[in-house]
Amino acid sequence: MRSSPLYLEPRLEPPLRSLLAERDLLHTLTYALGSPLNLLLPEQIADNLARFRAVYRKHRLTGRIHFAHKANRSSALVRRLAATDAGLDVASLAELQHVLGAGCPPERIMATGPKNREYLWLAARTGATVHLDSRAELDALAGLVRAHALPPVPVMPRLSGFRAPGTTVLTRPSRFGTDVAELDGLLDALERHRDAVETTGVAYHLDTTGVPEKAVALETCVTVLNECRRRGLNPRTIDIGGGFGVSYLADAAQWERYTSELTDAVLGRRPALTWQGHGYGLRAESGRLRGALGLYPAHRPVAAEAYLDELLSTPAPTLGRPLGTLLLENLYDLAVEPGRALADQCGATLARVLEVRQTPAGERLVRLEMNARDVGLEEHGVLMDPLLVPRPGAPAAPDGSEGPDSPDGPVGVYLIGNLCLETDLITRRTVFLPRLPAPGDLLAFANTAGYLMDFSAGSALRQPVARKVAAYRQDGAWRWSLDEQYWPVDVTAGAEHRGDGHA
Repeated sequence: MRSSPLYLEPRLEPPLRSLLAERDLLHTLTYALGSPLNLLLPEQIADNLARFRAVYRKHRLTGRIHFAHKANRSSALVRRLAATDAGLDVASLAELQHVLGAGCPPERIMATGPKNREYLWLAARTGATVHLDSRAELDALAGLVRAHALPPVPVMPRLSGFRAPGTTVLTRPSRFGTDVAELDGLLDALERHRDAVETTGVAYHLDTTGVPEKAVALETCVTVLNECRRRGLNPRTIDIGGGFGVSYLADAAQWERYTSELTDAVLGRRPALTWQGHGYGLRAESGRLRGALGLYPAHRPVAAEAYLDELLSTPAPTLGRPLGTLLLENLYDLAVEPGRALADQCGATLARVLEVRQTPAGERLVRLEMNARDVGLEEHGVLMDPLLVPRPGAPAAPDGSEGPDSPDGPVGVYLIGNLCLETDLITRRTVFLPRLPAPGDLLAFANTAGYLMDFSAGSALRQPVARKVAAYRQDGAWRWSLDEQYWPVDVTAGAEHRGDGHA
């Protein structure tokens, strides 16, 4: 295995690569602020927004690009987006309060997710657009508007259960939204509540990456908006949600090789690649492969804004014209809500190596000062290697590069966490590193800002939750501030006078 390591090298764009090359800075920050530590790049999310906006221009479309806030709790990312034309998609009362406090005006906020009365009231009181999950939610919102004498609230009913031509149902059942089969009753309710709500569009969010399914949903929404207009409502926006994906790995061949080798390992054709033979959804039965691979497609040839471009270029299933053209012909706006895709390359998570040991079976275990909740690779099925950041003063490696002594070069290890739980495995798979880590080294998990950084982080066993640092370039060097202290106020000048840290 050591002679043929199965690397899954992360894709690194220049800003994140540059930051992760600042070894002294990374160690200084971790020493001062603790392990684990999350790094964020606010300027990168603004750059990602610009790439999505370029797709809009290509298809001559208008509409808002919203960041799905649940992908990351960072204040710096939200505040940086508030300084652009972006919108924010919030899924809780606390997220709504957060983005309002970050400077995002209500007209750029989409209030989605399950809602209690307090959440509905604040959305209505401030004038955020409310995604309606059901007719019951519509009734509750209208009641609040009337009881508190509020202006009509902009709303977008969320639809689900889209059907392709004929009888085939392409979308999986969802607990969110109103099935299109119940459309007439929903539109009747919207008409009844016209004194309390203003229907500005319709929305969907499909739990799939399949372009054909999304094409069916988008075309259906065009016909729904046409029906709304026939009824005297005046919507103009279709919100297609997120799900544009991210390509995490630099090399497609590495991904293809790993998944092939994993299949062979499950079938017993090669040594195991995972802790206790875990198959990531695959299993062997009587020499046959069963199950389905439950992993995120870590290398994707089309992702993020390129995926949106592909969707808009796809012909509508029945009308035949590209979906972008269909929107343009009807003068409808397009709204999107990327989370993972807008947060692509916007951050990394650092963890200090505490212990390296070997089991009686010969497996090498690397214990980190973090746990599996701090970096959600396994939870989200994302497989990619961390980067080894040698400790200051580490002796030279045999190849002459900086790093700990490692007589045998590339080595396979399991990364384990700091919780007193057998299940606290940061990686179930064997991770191949260029050399064996040593206590005091750091491992840097790249591109974690979208759902992998803090989505499930907690303080189990009273272990600390990772702090966040916002990093940005100034005068040719990396500068930083605590995430909660970052504001997009002239970040390119005068950082020292604000007391920010600097490299």
